[in-house]
Amino acid sequence: MYVTWIVIGLCLLLAVFYLTAVLPTRWLKVERVRIPLGTGLKILQISDLHVERNRIRPSALAAVIQREHPNFICLTGDYLDKDSSFVLLAPFLKMIQSTQVPAYAVLGNHDYFLPQPSKLKRLLNEFGITVLVNQTARLDKINLVGIDDFDSDHSDEAAAFQAVEKGKPIVVMTHDPTITLYMKQRFDYLFAGHLHGKQFNIPFLFQLKNMGPLAASGVYKGVHQNELGTFYISKGVGQSGYNFRFLVRSEVTVHEL
Repeated sequence: MYVTWIVIGLCLLLAVFYLTAVLPTRWLKVERVRIPLGTGLKILQISDLHVERNRIRPSALAAVIQREHPNFICLTGDYLDKDSSFVLLAPFLKMIQSTQVPAYAVLGNHDYFLPQPSKLKRLLNEFGITVLVNQTARLDKINLVGIDDFDSDHSDEAAAFQAVEKGKPIVVMTHDPTITLYMKQRFDYLFAGHLHGKQFNIPFLFQLKNMGPLAASGVYKGVHQNELGTFYISKGVGQSGYNFRFLVRSEVTVHEL
């Protein structure tokens, strides 16, 4: 009887662990944000793929893209940590290319861990994805401003905004939202990733783990606003450090502008 209760207890613990730590990495959530810019555009944001620690398959992302019919796909950094993982990233990029939806990308801090980040940029370009390195893409209805990663000290706000076309909304894509504390230029909308919505939903985590002053202040996911504009922080698709989340689901985001 004693052994039976031990087995039952272990099974319950495993079930709880799966439901709270593993299932959130498999159960992709589509967050929807509506920002009234009057453009009629729909942007699908895919952030923090972290292909070494990712349980979302390219086919699951493809199903979202096919269902949502976005005007653009925006990838907001942290694709992989090491050169040997390019083989894991390629299927995601091939899938994005196959949708024939115009795609844009910025790099994240983990991408700058690579010996040659330029190799990642070339791969993204080979799959038809435009990498914005402190640059503006003048699109039909918006200025899409790509600011390089702030956390790894690659951001250059002045260069990124240099080619902005007056009279069109300014939509910024970047990796680390901490930059919103230090920017000088106004924007209509900004979206980022990096913070994984905590990844582990534990009180005071970002007071114990240094992820910058924005996260420490309690701003680490969802829609927020400051004096420069409205911004959104995605919880991301993959995981950093450990291939688990605790009560935080993997996410892609549909931004309706």
